[in-house]
Amino acid sequence: MLVGLVVLWPGGAPAHERTGVGFDRQTQQATVTKVVKVSCASVNASGDTPTGDTSTAEGSSAQQQASGSCKRATIRVDTGNDKGRTFTEIVQPDQSRQLEQGEKVVVAYEPSAPKDLQYSVTDVNRRIPMGVLAIIFAVAVVVVGRLRGVMALVALAISFLVLNFFVLPAILQGSNPLVVAVVGASAIMLIALYLCHGLSARTSVAVLGTLISLLLIGILGSVFIDWAALTGNTDDNTGLIHGLYPSIDMSGLLLAGIIIGSLGVLDDVTVTQTSAVWELHEANPSMGWRGLYRAGIRIGRDHIASVVNTLVLAYAGAALPLLLLFSIAQSSVGGVANSELVAEEIVRTLVGSIGLVASVPVTTALAALVVAADRPGPGTASVPAQETTPAPPTAPAAAAATTTAGPAQGRGGRGRRRKH
Repeated sequence: MLVGLVVLWPGGAPAHERTGVGFDRQTQQATVTKVVKVSCASVNASGDTPTGDTSTAEGSSAQQQASGSCKRATIRVDTGNDKGRTFTEIVQPDQSRQLEQGEKVVVAYEPSAPKDLQYSVTDVNRRIPMGVLAIIFAVAVVVVGRLRGVMALVALAISFLVLNFFVLPAILQGSNPLVVAVVGASAIMLIALYLCHGLSARTSVAVLGTLISLLLIGILGSVFIDWAALTGNTDDNTGLIHGLYPSIDMSGLLLAGIIIGSLGVLDDVTVTQTSAVWELHEANPSMGWRGLYRAGIRIGRDHIASVVNTLVLAYAGAALPLLLLFSIAQSSVGGVANSELVAEEIVRTLVGSIGLVASVPVTTALAALVVAADRPGPGTASVPAQETTPAPPTAPAAAAATTTAGPAQGRGGRGRRRKH
């Protein structure tokens, strides 16, 4: 991992000329200072009344723009070289985002456009609510987790630093996305696990189980991405990335995303399984590794059922708008699954789930083998010290004590007498 970090360290993302498309636009912070209602007919470029079928979405929108009430918003730029500059924007009645006076927004800047059209509202400024939510999350983690919670937040911050300063720039520099993802995921895993759970044999077993599962996910992902001919270039954002940096292997980028996306859930599964085996050993130190494995795998089956369901639902929730589009189009299940957009999610979900399922028996077996080495050997049970009595016992009492103590010591030494 250290060698990979040194060799692949990018030193920053490569520069490029902005295209002004999508996320590749210059943006500034701004404030809506004034909103006035106006007639749509007086501000729209075409004043003609629309004709045709107004029952369709296009016809209904045209009818609202011709006869409805629009808004003229005045926006003031708050950052950048044009700080204090104002411009106006017309808000149509059917737009999903309706501007309000005093609202903080994000505006895009296009220097090559005419002066009146250089700025346009692209989004709402959500920094305050997002910051408050992050603070609530941090407080909840620290209050419940105490010191472990603090360490978890530190590990989370380090994970974002690794992604931001190593993984993303290295991929943009043209390094192999799979190698970058493996090195970056290993760094995140080692830092997060050892920082949160301490430097111990228990944590090391979880690390080994995670590494083996990540290797399996990488192999399966590579095989099925090639077999299913998935390009990784399926939407405007990936198309923009490929256009700006043609040297990036988009299918490798897809595989890197699968590996990094599976890492978080893998950590949870491997740590939980290792802890379960260790607690079973604490409860019954004489249990062998086979007994520990059987007991641990019973716990793991419940974990598998819940985690796989969680992973599938997480990916389905992320792709819900896409699934709605296929439902509206009344496509068959086979047609939906054959689409590259959905096929990517299916491969991502199933490959990640296979890795999670495999991590349970692998980690449980490793933990059982390691912790069984602490099993007490024959005759190592301690013999309690004799209590001091005010008077020596009589002969019958001494004989009875000897008879009683013998079997007790034998049981403590697993039925064998130690030879001195």
